[in-house]
Amino acid sequence: MWKTLAFMALPVAALAGPFEGSEADIFVLGEVHDNPAHHAVQAEAVADIKPRALVFEMLTKAQAKVITDDLLSDPEALGDLLQWEEAGWPDFDMYYPIFAAGRGAGIFGAAVPREATRQATKIGVARSFGEGASGYGLNEDLPVDELADRLNLQLEAHCGMLPTELLPGMVDLQRLRDATLARTTMEAFRETGGPVVVITGNGHARKDWGVPSYIARVDPNVMVTSLGQSEDGNTPDGGFDRVLDAPGVERDDPCKAFE
Repeated sequence: MWKTLAFMALPVAALAGPFEGSEADIFVLGEVHDNPAHHAVQAEAVADIKPRALVFEMLTKAQAKVITDDLLSDPEALGDLLQWEEAGWPDFDMYYPIFAAGRGAGIFGAAVPREATRQATKIGVARSFGEGASGYGLNEDLPVDELADRLNLQLEAHCGMLPTELLPGMVDLQRLRDATLARTTMEAFRETGGPVVVITGNGHARKDWGVPSYIARVDPNVMVTSLGQSEDGNTPDGGFDRVLDAPGVERDDPCKAFE
């Protein structure tokens, strides 16, 4: 059921540096997925920017197409139609204010469907991505240092319990998701003329190897601003144009799932 969240949202004025009066074409707004304060910041940023397009990491292209103005007025129906909780995302009530703030903008889904990820593990991410894969660098090997960092990140994310032979495939899928998110963002920009706001996790918003880096590859003339959102002063890795901090939230130990 829809419920009201109780938390302190950062005022729009806190975003004045990177957003107010900015000439950026694309704003990539990172988050920690289950932190409601991060979503409050995103919703206020969307209201401030007034984008012509909103791109969600959490939605597939098919899901984005079913969203209508009427549904945007009914958060419970919208969440149910999108099967939000079934997809494993945190409570929809944290995300709905972002949709509401972007009313009138085109909504684009950039999630890679599960069947596509399964296919990618069999045929490779470049073939799975299809036309334009070379432009996004998916047919190239990663630099050695970057690959090592990515492998370690995947190992850490899986509490050191993932078999090492699976780690390269996890890195490849992350590259596929980044590139797909960037491609959808560029499609949204070309279709609407921008500005475009991207709602995604900090890992996709990082400038060194996330969505901004892929956009820079395919069109360096497009101006991108990236926001990272930290918890309790722990700045996320990867570099951002601006980082905003918020209190962390209580979580169960994710490594218990591997016990």
